[in-house]
Amino acid sequence: MRNQEYLPEFVYGGMDGIVTTFAVVAGAAGAGLDSSVVIILGFANLVADGFSMSVGSYLANRSERHTYEKYLRQEYLEVESNPDEGREEVRQIFIKKGLRGQELEQVVKAITSDKEVWVDTMMKDELNLMPDARSPISKALATFSAFFVTGLIPLSVYLTDFFLQIRCDLFLFSSIMTALAFIVIGLLKSHVSEQPLWKGALETFSLGTGAAVLAYLAGNVLERWFS
Repeated sequence: MRNQEYLPEFVYGGMDGIVTTFAVVAGAAGAGLDSSVVIILGFANLVADGFSMSVGSYLANRSERHTYEKYLRQEYLEVESNPDEGREEVRQIFIKKGLRGQELEQVVKAITSDKEVWVDTMMKDELNLMPDARSPISKALATFSAFFVTGLIPLSVYLTDFFLQIRCDLFLFSSIMTALAFIVIGLLKSHVSEQPLWKGALETFSLGTGAAVLAYLAGNVLERWFS
Protein backbone atom coordinates (compact mmCIF):
# COMPACT_ATOMS: atom_id res chain seq x y z
CA MET A 1 0.00 0.00 0.00
CA ARG A 2 2.22 2.78 -1.27
CA ASN A 3 2.07 5.85 0.95
CA GLN A 4 -0.67 4.08 2.91
CA GLU A 5 -3.18 5.41 0.38
CA TYR A 6 -5.39 2.34 0.65
CA LEU A 7 -5.08 1.94 4.42
CA PRO A 8 -8.68 3.08 5.11
CA GLU A 9 -10.03 0.48 2.68
CA PHE A 10 -7.84 -2.18 4.29
CA VAL A 11 -8.99 -1.27 7.79
CA TYR A 12 -12.72 -1.15 7.13
CA GLY A 13 -12.78 -3.99 4.62
CA GLY A 14 -10.60 -6.08 6.92
CA MET A 15 -12.65 -5.30 10.00
CA ASP A 16 -15.88 -6.30 8.28
CA GLY A 17 -14.28 -9.44 6.84
CA ILE A 18 -12.96 -10.77 10.12
CA VAL A 19 -16.10 -9.86 12.12
CA THR A 20 -18.58 -11.47 9.75
CA THR A 21 -16.46 -14.57 9.10
CA PHE A 22 -15.77 -15.16 12.77
CA ALA A 23 -19.48 -14.76 13.45
CA VAL A 24 -20.09 -17.59 10.96
CA VAL A 25 -17.41 -19.72 12.65
CA ALA A 26 -18.85 -19.00 16.11
CA GLY A 27 -22.37 -19.83 15.00
CA ALA A 28 -21.22 -23.11 13.46
CA ALA A 29 -19.22 -23.93 16.59
CA GLY A 30 -22.24 -23.20 18.76
CA ALA A 31 -24.26 -25.62 16.66
CA GLY A 32 -21.53 -28.28 16.92
CA LEU A 33 -21.04 -28.49 13.15
CA ASP A 34 -18.17 -30.38 11.56
CA SER A 35 -15.05 -28.43 10.52
CA SER A 36 -15.77 -29.13 6.85
CA VAL A 37 -19.14 -27.40 7.23
CA VAL A 38 -17.45 -24.46 8.96
CA ILE A 39 -15.06 -24.13 6.01
CA ILE A 40 -17.89 -24.25 3.46
CA LEU A 41 -19.98 -21.66 5.30
CA GLY A 42 -16.94 -19.49 5.92
CA PHE A 43 -15.80 -19.42 2.31
CA ALA A 44 -19.35 -18.81 1.10
CA ASN A 45 -19.46 -15.81 3.41
CA LEU A 46 -16.04 -14.58 2.25
CA VAL A 47 -16.97 -14.65 -1.41
CA ALA A 48 -20.55 -13.39 -1.16
CA ASP A 49 -20.14 -10.70 1.49
CA GLY A 50 -16.74 -9.63 0.18
CA PHE A 51 -18.14 -9.18 -3.31
CA SER A 52 -21.18 -7.33 -1.97
CA MET A 53 -19.01 -4.98 0.08
CA SER A 54 -16.64 -4.27 -2.82
CA VAL A 55 -19.56 -3.56 -5.17
CA GLY A 56 -21.01 -1.16 -2.59
CA SER A 57 -17.62 0.54 -2.31
CA TYR A 58 -17.35 0.83 -6.10
CA LEU A 59 -20.83 2.32 -6.52
CA ALA A 60 -20.37 4.78 -3.65
CA ASN A 61 -16.98 6.00 -4.90
CA ARG A 62 -18.17 6.23 -8.49
CA SER A 63 -21.10 8.34 -7.31
CA GLU A 64 -18.73 10.62 -5.38
CA ARG A 65 -16.52 11.00 -8.46
CA HIS A 66 -19.52 11.86 -10.66
CA THR A 67 -20.65 14.43 -8.09
CA TYR A 68 -17.19 16.01 -8.02
CA GLU A 69 -17.01 16.16 -11.81
CA LYS A 70 -20.49 17.72 -12.02
CA TYR A 71 -19.61 20.54 -9.63
CA LEU A 72 -16.22 20.98 -11.31
CA ARG A 73 -17.97 21.65 -14.64
CA GLN A 74 -20.33 24.08 -12.91
CA GLU A 75 -17.48 26.03 -11.35
CA TYR A 76 -15.61 26.32 -14.66
CA LEU A 77 -18.83 27.54 -16.29
CA GLU A 78 -19.36 30.11 -13.54
CA VAL A 79 -15.80 31.40 -13.81
CA GLU A 80 -16.15 31.82 -17.57
CA SER A 81 -19.70 33.21 -17.69
CA ASN A 82 -19.84 35.28 -14.50
CA PRO A 83 -16.29 36.11 -13.34
CA ASP A 84 -17.34 39.06 -11.14
CA GLU A 85 -19.55 36.83 -9.01
CA GLY A 86 -16.79 34.24 -8.88
CA ARG A 87 -14.27 36.82 -7.66
CA GLU A 88 -16.68 37.93 -4.95
CA GLU A 89 -17.08 34.33 -3.78
CA VAL A 90 -13.30 34.01 -3.54
CA ARG A 91 -13.18 37.31 -1.64
CA GLN A 92 -15.77 36.07 0.87
CA ILE A 93 -13.84 32.83 1.37
CA PHE A 94 -10.71 34.70 2.43
CA ILE A 95 -12.61 37.28 4.47
CA LYS A 96 -13.78 34.33 6.58
CA LYS A 97 -10.13 33.30 6.89
CA GLY A 98 -9.34 36.71 8.40
CA LEU A 99 -7.84 38.63 5.46
CA ARG A 100 -8.71 42.29 4.97
CA GLY A 101 -7.77 45.32 2.90
CA GLN A 102 -4.89 45.28 0.42
CA GLU A 103 -3.69 41.85 1.49
CA LEU A 104 -7.14 40.43 0.72
CA GLU A 105 -7.28 42.03 -2.72
CA GLN A 106 -3.79 40.77 -3.60
CA VAL A 107 -4.76 37.22 -2.71
CA VAL A 108 -8.02 37.43 -4.69
CA LYS A 109 -6.19 38.84 -7.73
CA ALA A 110 -3.49 36.16 -7.58
CA ILE A 111 -5.99 33.31 -7.32
CA THR A 112 -8.39 34.57 -10.00
CA SER A 113 -5.56 35.18 -12.45
CA ASP A 114 -5.21 31.40 -12.91
CA LYS A 115 -8.42 29.62 -13.90
CA GLU A 116 -7.36 26.22 -12.57
CA VAL A 117 -6.25 27.63 -9.20
CA TRP A 118 -9.45 29.68 -9.09
CA VAL A 119 -11.70 26.67 -9.66
CA ASP A 120 -9.65 24.50 -7.32
CA THR A 121 -10.05 27.09 -4.56
CA MET A 122 -13.81 27.19 -5.09
CA MET A 123 -14.08 23.40 -5.02
CA LYS A 124 -12.08 23.05 -1.82
CA ASP A 125 -13.06 26.11 0.20
CA GLU A 126 -16.62 26.76 -0.97
CA LEU A 127 -17.93 23.26 -1.71
CA ASN A 128 -15.56 21.22 0.50
CA LEU A 129 -14.91 18.82 -2.37
CA MET A 130 -11.52 17.22 -2.94
CA PRO A 131 -10.39 15.12 -5.92
CA ASP A 132 -9.46 11.48 -5.29
CA ALA A 133 -6.74 10.13 -7.57
CA ARG A 134 -7.67 6.54 -6.69
CA SER A 135 -10.14 4.93 -9.08
CA PRO A 136 -13.39 3.38 -7.75
CA ILE A 137 -12.26 0.00 -9.11
CA SER A 138 -8.92 0.09 -7.27
CA LYS A 139 -10.65 1.03 -4.03
CA ALA A 140 -13.19 -1.76 -4.50
CA LEU A 141 -10.41 -4.28 -5.14
CA ALA A 142 -8.55 -3.09 -2.05
CA THR A 143 -11.72 -3.51 0.01
CA PHE A 144 -12.38 -7.02 -1.32
CA SER A 145 -8.76 -8.09 -0.83
CA ALA A 146 -8.74 -6.88 2.77
CA PHE A 147 -12.08 -8.55 3.45
CA PHE A 148 -10.93 -11.88 2.01
CA VAL A 149 -7.45 -11.96 3.56
CA THR A 150 -8.54 -11.05 7.09
CA GLY A 151 -11.61 -13.26 6.79
CA LEU A 152 -9.29 -16.24 6.30
CA ILE A 153 -7.85 -15.80 9.80
CA PRO A 154 -10.78 -17.38 11.71
CA LEU A 155 -10.87 -20.18 9.12
CA SER A 156 -7.13 -20.92 9.10
CA VAL A 157 -7.27 -23.35 12.04
CA TYR A 158 -10.15 -25.27 10.44
CA LEU A 159 -8.30 -25.41 7.12
CA THR A 160 -5.22 -26.74 8.87
CA ASP A 161 -7.30 -29.38 10.61
CA PHE A 162 -8.97 -30.37 7.36
CA PHE A 163 -5.64 -31.04 5.64
CA LEU A 164 -3.42 -32.15 8.54
CA GLN A 165 -5.91 -33.55 11.08
CA ILE A 166 -4.52 -31.64 14.06
CA ARG A 167 -5.70 -32.43 17.58
CA CYS A 168 -6.78 -29.29 19.40
CA ASP A 169 -9.80 -27.20 20.33
CA LEU A 170 -10.36 -25.62 16.91
CA PHE A 171 -12.76 -22.95 18.05
CA LEU A 172 -10.50 -21.91 20.95
CA PHE A 173 -7.45 -21.49 18.69
CA SER A 174 -9.54 -19.72 16.07
CA SER A 175 -10.81 -17.35 18.78
CA ILE A 176 -7.28 -16.54 19.98
CA MET A 177 -6.01 -15.81 16.46
CA THR A 178 -9.08 -13.73 15.71
CA ALA A 179 -8.73 -11.74 18.94
CA LEU A 180 -5.14 -10.85 18.04
CA ALA A 181 -6.29 -9.83 14.54
CA PHE A 182 -9.02 -7.65 16.06
CA ILE A 183 -6.42 -5.83 18.12
CA VAL A 184 -4.11 -5.26 15.13
CA ILE A 185 -6.96 -3.96 12.97
CA GLY A 186 -8.10 -1.77 15.86
CA LEU A 187 -4.64 -0.22 16.09
CA LEU A 188 -4.68 0.49 12.35
CA LYS A 189 -8.17 1.93 12.70
CA SER A 190 -6.87 4.29 15.38
CA HIS A 191 -4.15 5.42 12.98
CA VAL A 192 -6.70 6.15 10.25
CA SER A 193 -9.20 7.93 12.52
CA GLU A 194 -6.48 9.65 14.59
CA GLN A 195 -7.82 8.40 17.93
CA PRO A 196 -5.96 6.83 20.90
CA LEU A 197 -4.55 3.41 20.03
CA TRP A 198 -6.20 1.69 22.98
CA LYS A 199 -9.60 3.05 22.01
CA GLY A 200 -9.51 1.68 18.47
CA ALA A 201 -8.25 -1.70 19.64
CA LEU A 202 -10.91 -1.91 22.36
CA GLU A 203 -13.73 -0.89 20.02
CA THR A 204 -12.80 -3.45 17.39
CA PHE A 205 -12.25 -6.21 19.94
CA SER A 206 -15.59 -5.45 21.63
CA LEU A 207 -17.44 -5.41 18.31
CA GLY A 208 -15.99 -8.74 17.23
CA THR A 209 -16.56 -10.35 20.62
CA GLY A 210 -20.18 -9.20 20.72
CA ALA A 211 -20.89 -10.52 17.23
CA ALA A 212 -19.21 -13.85 18.03
CA VAL A 213 -21.12 -14.32 21.30
CA LEU A 214 -24.46 -13.61 19.63
CA ALA A 215 -23.65 -15.94 16.72
CA TYR A 216 -22.47 -18.72 19.05
CA LEU A 217 -25.61 -18.49 21.20
CA ALA A 218 -27.84 -18.41 18.11
CA GLY A 219 -26.15 -21.50 16.68
CA ASN A 220 -26.36 -23.32 20.02
CA VAL A 221 -30.04 -22.49 20.57
CA LEU A 222 -31.04 -23.41 17.01
CA GLU A 223 -29.12 -26.69 17.21
CA ARG A 224 -30.96 -27.61 20.40
CA TRP A 225 -34.28 -26.44 18.95
CA PHE A 226 -34.10 -28.54 15.82
CA SER A 227 -32.27 -31.59 17.24
